[in-house]
Amino acid sequence: MPRLSGIDIPNEKRIDISLTYIYGIGEKVAHDLLKKAKVDPSIRTKNLTGEELKNIQAAIETLPTEGELRKIIRDNIETLKRIQAYRGVRHSMGLPVRGQRTRTNARTRKGKRKTIGAISKEAATPAAAPVAKAAPAKTTAQK
Repeated sequence: MPRLSGIDIPNEKRIDISLTYIYGIGEKVAHDLLKKAKVDPSIRTKNLTGEELKNIQAAIETLPTEGELRKIIRDNIETLKRIQAYRGVRHSMGLPVRGQRTRTNARTRKGKRKTIGAISKEAATPAAAPVAKAAPAKTTAQK
């Protein structure tokens, strides 16, 4: 199993698909890397020569991948939070960042639902604030 950028890539898959196992490399970038390294995308990973693997590794090192890319993304989010940009505030509150609705859905960002039970008005008043007892009204007989 070849190891590129610290990741073991699968032997039995085509090299263009195997490269997508590396964080930061999608299908388009994988095809561009293989073109740059002059390697046929349809060849299986196990059939690559040492020279081809070396060329692919050299092409990958020109891009930020894995830990380096994760650090860049984390720093960008921290910058947004520090300058109090709208997106940064949404990140810190754990809400969707890109304009999605939150009245319904958004469960991935908001987490499990917290049910707020319905209670009667009488049960809610003592909990909210104690109500002072009013003095009894005087009747005509008491005058």
